[in-house]
Amino acid sequence: MKGPDRLERDARKGLAPQAVALGICLAVCFDAAGLGSIATAPALGKWYAGLVKPPWNPPNWIFGPVWTALYTMMAVAAWLAWRHGGPRRLPALVLFGVHLALNVSWSWLFFGLRQPGLALAEILLLWLAVGATAWAFGRHSRPAALLFVPYFLWVSFAAVLNWALWRLNA
Repeated sequence: MKGPDRLERDARKGLAPQAVALGICLAVCFDAAGLGSIATAPALGKWYAGLVKPPWNPPNWIFGPVWTALYTMMAVAAWLAWRHGGPRRLPALVLFGVHLALNVSWSWLFFGLRQPGLALAEILLLWLAVGATAWAFGRHSRPAALLFVPYFLWVSFAAVLNWALWRLNA
């Protein structure tokens, strides 16, 4: 029988790898955000400000808080899939990596290259990858899949907004 000190020590030992894994997931997601912002930030001035926008275009200030929440939820979802996925979690985590690469690529196509048409084609791939990642995560952790729902909805909205910006400025 284990004493209370031993149980507490064993519990702490189990928390350390989980905390490290969550930290890695957060770092990976926010590194992706940083890579995307390298392309986004310089274009927000004259180029993006000069685009004709639909009346339902959100104000610029909303994007930072929304993306911060979404990247945090993505990281927690990846951590949950890693934590509960066992030996069969690798395909889900590979899909997660693919979706993150597509996420960064969209910023570079839309803002960096200023190519809304190419970005529109790419965001459709991103939308599929987000859906596939949510499905794959759901096979390991229902909460992980549910954490991807707001992101899937946001990317859906972003795709429609991308389309509108492309049409209005073509």
